[in-house]
Parts: sequence; C-alpha cells; structure tokens
Amino acid sequence: MSTTPAPSKPLSSENIVAQKYDRCLADLLVKAGVGFSVGIVASVILFKRRAWPIALSTGFGAGAAYADCDRSFNPARIPGVRVIPTSPIPSATPAATPEGTREV
Repeated sequence: MSTTPAPSKPLSSENIVAQKYDRCLADLLVKAGVGFSVGIVASVILFKRRAWPIALSTGFGAGAAYADCDRSFNPARIPGVRVIPTSPIPSATPAATPEGTREV
C-alpha cells in the first residue's frame, strides 16, 4: 500500500523569489530578536542599564540577517567563490574583412 507522490510541477520564478523573501524576513525577525535579547541582558548585567548595547546587538543581528539574505538572492557574491565565464559561442557568419584584401 504505497502511494507514489504525483510529480510536482516546477515552481515559477515569482514563487521562488517569494519563498526567498519570506525566509529572509523570518531570518531578520529571529536574528534581530536574539540580538535584542542579548542586548537587554548585557545592558542589565554589564552596562548599568544603558540603551546602546541593545541597539548595537540588534543591529548586529539585523546585519547578519541582511548578509544571509544577500547571499541567498545573489550566490555569486559568496566570498571565495569565483564565477568562470563560459567560452564564447562562435558566430555563424565569418569575420568581415576589409574590402580589397583577401585572406590567404
């Protein structure tokens, strides 16, 4: 009694972008929230209830989420990855030569 899953149709590009955007937004909320929490703890314990540790750690979390989102939308910008261009496709027409000259 096994059922084989029906072949799924390919996702459209709009759906792929929407999924990436949703993941980026969720990642931003999680990382900024963790940064906010760490900032509150650091502010209370270490910095006499100052506000700057909260803002700094929230910014660090948002920056990390931004970097991850940038990598998901543009994977060629990952440090250490080199994009090698493909070889040029030869044209169908021969190269034009100036009139009056012949290739020998």
